[in-house]
Amino acid sequence: MGLVELLAPSGDLNRLKIALLYGADAVYIGGQDFSLRANAKNFSIDDIKEAVVFAHNLNKRVYVTVNIVFHNKNIKGLEEYLLTLDSIGVDAFIVSDVLVMQLMAKLNIKAELHVSTQASILNYETVKFYKDLGATRVVMAREASKEDIRRIKDETGVDIECFVHGAMCTSFSGRCVLSNYATNRDSNRGGCAQVCRFVFKADNTDQVFSMTPMDLNMVNNIREMIRIGVNSFKVEGRMRSAYYIATVIYVYRRLIDMVLNNKMDDEKVNYYLKVLNRCANRDSVEQFFNGVPGKDEQYYLGRDEVSNKDFLGIVLDYDKNNKVVILEQRNYFKPGDEVEFFGPNLEEIAFVIPSELYDEKDNLLEVANHPQMIVKFSCEIELKRDDMMRVKLDF
Repeated sequence: MGLVELLAPSGDLNRLKIALLYGADAVYIGGQDFSLRANAKNFSIDDIKEAVVFAHNLNKRVYVTVNIVFHNKNIKGLEEYLLTLDSIGVDAFIVSDVLVMQLMAKLNIKAELHVSTQASILNYETVKFYKDLGATRVVMAREASKEDIRRIKDETGVDIECFVHGAMCTSFSGRCVLSNYATNRDSNRGGCAQVCRFVFKADNTDQVFSMTPMDLNMVNNIREMIRIGVNSFKVEGRMRSAYYIATVIYVYRRLIDMVLNNKMDDEKVNYYLKVLNRCANRDSVEQFFNGVPGKDEQYYLGRDEVSNKDFLGIVLDYDKNNKVVILEQRNYFKPGDEVEFFGPNLEEIAFVIPSELYDEKDNLLEVANHPQMIVKFSCEIELKRDDMMRVKLDF
């Protein structure tokens, strides 16, 4: 068995650090140019430098997306951009355009070449083509079946990266023109308006309809994916919150480790499924891995996407001497509430908010009700910076 990697999305430096601390082996990020998530904050050159240093100090990796569909006007500055990021020590570029692949070879770029899911790879002959261009890894189209993946691995031997969790595209692996048509924002150059998430109203009726696929969730297929040779397990969501990233990476880290250590626990798996389903605001299914999805994997008649308020705060510091936690609040909580902490090195542990809460100036509080306010309270659990507090999940 070769490399088995958990790969996390990161929309900014804070989420990158959270992803790596919570168990990701690598992160993928977008720079401020040539990336398909133009609406994300994205990373400046200085941000990427800091990201690489932080990741490499943890013996982890950073991949940068350069995966837009290039028009003539997009080429300017590309060569300098690749050389700059390569000198910083970026570990791989995720690309879809042959132009970038050939340029990487011409410039003797040290970073690995990973072929983006935008290339819609579903067969081994295509993978052989990209391998000849220097690719060491391919990111499979989201529509790939188990048999597609297994055959490609057997025929080519390249590293295989597959999405395991997150949003799906209504179109074929991101090749969508809905955004262009409806809003004049080019989805294939980073401007996707997510028209597939819109809810439409039928003419002269009160009936609404949509065309949204349910999210992807591969929890029940991790063991089989490892068996057939998947090397990298990719989570979607560069625009998702730090809490979402922490929760999803925390879960998949434990699932992958259970498989690798032959300690798969069905009770734990069922618990983690419930955690993931509560964390997201759309239903999730396995999509294409074991067959073509049907009507039950799609929203047609509208849907509710109400974000929950489970995330209560993130630990900023812990005073061991006085056993006091200093927390940055995210959602309302009050004395007597049942909560739980979890973290990079902390399994879920229940806790009841004590009767006395204080703000950063040691004023007594009745409730914590202002987002990002600093809250302090007594806590016997020895917490670490970046541990998180959420509503107690009773499953």
